[in-house]
Amino acid sequence: METTEQGGVNDGHAGRQMKFPKELIRKASVRKESSSGEERDARHQEKKEITPSASETARKTSERIPDELERWKRQLTETIGLDKSFEVQVREMIFGGRKVALLFLSVFAKDTALTEIIKRLTYLNPDSSLDSDALQSFLECYVPAVQVQRTDSFPEMVDGVLMGNTAFYVDGQSAALMIDAKSFPGRNPEQPSLEKVVRGSQDGFTETLLTNVALIRRRLRDPNLRFEIMKVGRRTQTDVCIGYIDDIANTELVESIRDKIRAIDIDGLPLADKQLEEMTVSSNWNPFPLVRYTERPDVVAAQLLDGSVTVIVDTSPSAILLPTTYFDLVQHAEENRQNPFMGSYMRWVRYLGILASLVLMPLWFLFNANPSMRPEWLWFVGTDKAGQLPLILQFLIAEVGVDLLRLAAVHTPAPLVTAMTLLSAILIGDIAVKTGLFVNEVILYMAVSAIGMFATPSYELGLANRIIRLGLLLAVFFFQEIGFVILATATLLYLAFKRSFNAPYLWPFLPFNAVAFRNILFRMPLSTNKKRLSIYRTKKNRKQPV
Repeated sequence: METTEQGGVNDGHAGRQMKFPKELIRKASVRKESSSGEERDARHQEKKEITPSASETARKTSERIPDELERWKRQLTETIGLDKSFEVQVREMIFGGRKVALLFLSVFAKDTALTEIIKRLTYLNPDSSLDSDALQSFLECYVPAVQVQRTDSFPEMVDGVLMGNTAFYVDGQSAALMIDAKSFPGRNPEQPSLEKVVRGSQDGFTETLLTNVALIRRRLRDPNLRFEIMKVGRRTQTDVCIGYIDDIANTELVESIRDKIRAIDIDGLPLADKQLEEMTVSSNWNPFPLVRYTERPDVVAAQLLDGSVTVIVDTSPSAILLPTTYFDLVQHAEENRQNPFMGSYMRWVRYLGILASLVLMPLWFLFNANPSMRPEWLWFVGTDKAGQLPLILQFLIAEVGVDLLRLAAVHTPAPLVTAMTLLSAILIGDIAVKTGLFVNEVILYMAVSAIGMFATPSYELGLANRIIRLGLLLAVFFFQEIGFVILATATLLYLAFKRSFNAPYLWPFLPFNAVAFRNILFRMPLSTNKKRLSIYRTKKNRKQPV
């Protein structure tokens, strides 16, 4: 074959010459160049995503701290943005004839502590010379701080500074002192917003991990109480703490929780405990919570004594309790603040409210649609007037309206919440009934169901129960009583097969445990609770002597 002047090719098989227009060849060439350019851009972008940044490299390598001050500062510029980020500060001074630098974050530094350290170091004679290991001399003799640790790892130094510590660097030394002189912005312990009690402690967890651990330690002065801390997130380096009593908690449970947390590989956990839960326990579309959140340190202390394990995440005002069952989520501290009789009564009232929030509206809708199924003693159930809208549409609008009301209350400034609630609940509901769009029974049963949902101690469980209630309403509308029975049975079977760290979710109902189920139904006197629950598989089963 030979190429012609016009770009044609002499095809020997056809015996003729094929000619391609120059414009077509030029377009093909442009497309080829564009395609190759896109491929280069894609490869370049992929290479950029794979190549780690200077800060990530600094954390992953075991690089030692430079022994020259200028090289140390250049490396800080590449890793944590010295001279670029305003809060990254280096204070250079000369003490004892040695160049010294303090590296800290101004937003975390405790001025009084650092000022006292500098004040004490100024007592050194400028003409005096320290020995070859000047850093060790500062550590042992001259730095007036309680918590000081020496490190020769550059990544450890950077991580310590990002946690709020101050790095004390001496020129000519390939190490640094990490001084705990930090002060986190935070609030004092206040009354928990979701777990209020009439009597009892009014202090709740805050967003500071150390404060939360101190609140638990104050109640549990057990030398076997352990708090293990680890970091999660390549960028956030979030502090996650696992708490348990060493001679009570099941070793396999603690190891399982520890391994799941260590296996997390993610950029960070800015939303703290909720993202940790999704990465360790429930990462699917399951609406039911598989962990128990609590804002109360006394609840955590009581659960630890029973053999539970707690997980506390820095920046979160709540703790996670593991393992968790459905019946753990309907317990409240107020029941244990009353005597056994009143505690049992309050528990039963709460159970009835939760049950009403689940089945009251679907059953009323079923009996109203099929009066023949209604028992005689429920003669008052049902309505003769359906309103201008179909009943199922009235219920759905009411459900969405309650959700909108709840969201509006969350996002409304506190002084206006009461006025907004009265305006929405009274005026809108009253006008909807008077205009004939809604019937009174829909508003009544929706209000009872909403009260039952709000009476559920676990906020997450209350939302999950609402989804089940909506599903039961739609099942009754489409399939009548068969739909109600099928969906209720399917939900029960679904929960029966769920597990939280190998603990059956419906225990002690499924599998059945008579003693534990009795303790679920009644608030038993403390003197009768001599053994720990078997679901925790604790090392020591007995809490009190026989």
